[in-house]
Amino acid sequence: MENTYKFNHTIFIIFLLMISGIIISEEKPEVYFVNIVDGDNVSNPIKVNFGLKNFGVVPAGINLEFAGHHHLLIDVDLEDFKAPIPSDSNHIHFGKGQTETVLSLSKGQHTLQLVLGNYLHIPHDPPIMSDKILINVN
Repeated sequence: MENTYKFNHTIFIIFLLMISGIIISEEKPEVYFVNIVDGDNVSNPIKVNFGLKNFGVVPAGINLEFAGHHHLLIDVDLEDFKAPIPSDSNHIHFGKGQTETVLSLSKGQHTLQLVLGNYLHIPHDPPIMSDKILINVN
C-alpha cells in the first residue's frame, strides 16, 4: 500500500510539473533571487522570492530527475557539495517546495545565496546555485 502511495504521489508531482508549464530544456538550470539584488538596502521584515529556470521544484523526499528544492544560505559558504546541506539558522531548508520566505535579520550587512538540493538535500552535480549577494539591513 505504501509503495502504491509513493508511486501515485510521484505521478501526481509529474502531472503538476507538466500542467504548470515547466519544460526541461538543454539550457543550463539557473536559480536566482527575484526581488532583491546585490547591494540592496532593505528593512525587516524582508520578503525574498526565489526564481528557477530550466528545472522543477518538488518537495524534499521526491526523487525526480530535473527537480529539487531550495536552500537559503545566510552569511555562510557551502563547504561540502557531496553531503546533505546542514539545517540551521544559516542554512534554511524549503523542503515543502516553497519559493519565497520572509526573513528578519540583524542590522548590518548579510550575504544570501540559494542552492538547489535533491530529494536528500544534497546539492546537484554540477551544483545549481545563485550568485552570492550582499544586502544591507537598515
